[in-house]
Amino acid sequence: MALDLITIPARRGKAAFVDQGASIKVINTHGSQVVDTFAFVANKITEFMSMEHSRPYFMGLRPRVGDVLVTNKRRPILTLVEDTTPGVHDTLMAACDSYRYGLLGVTGYHDNCTDNLSAAMQALGLREPETPAPLNLFMNIPWTEDGTLSWEEPVSEPEDYVVLRAEIDLVIAFSACPQDILPINGLVGEPTEAHFQIL
Repeated sequence: MALDLITIPARRGKAAFVDQGASIKVINTHGSQVVDTFAFVANKITEFMSMEHSRPYFMGLRPRVGDVLVTNKRRPILTLVEDTTPGVHDTLMAACDSYRYGLLGVTGYHDNCTDNLSAAMQALGLREPETPAPLNLFMNIPWTEDGTLSWEEPVSEPEDYVVLRAEIDLVIAFSACPQDILPINGLVGEPTEAHFQIL
């Protein structure tokens, strides 16, 4: 039975405890929103989902249905079990932070995924040991044969979703990425809310 639909507010973060065996459905409500996704082992927050360790585990740059994501201790933590999108997600880019926006010319404070993660974890009484490189759901970072990357708008449609199965008791954390300078949340540059359910 699904719990209530939980909102990841535009430009903000949200976290929740998830039991082993449960699934998390992450919905791109408007089709154009990147959702930075983090997972931490519930009883050992210093162990967390690691893109650096996951890529060689499933031998790819993007996870596909059936692929397992692992921790920095190389233990399975999440499995991608369903994906209604074209399968375009990112495992290469770090979470945005104040330093990133400074490089983009922002002089004042700008909402960012690093701070969103901290706020979401703090709401559960937790503190992350660091900001791991996230699984950037719905993020479109294509590459060429010579290794060149580019920032492109998402190719997902409204209400597209992925389902991730928890392979261990964990804390899942999301950030509705507030990037409004580059086109990663669509050419309009207006980040929106997204939603998730624990199944």
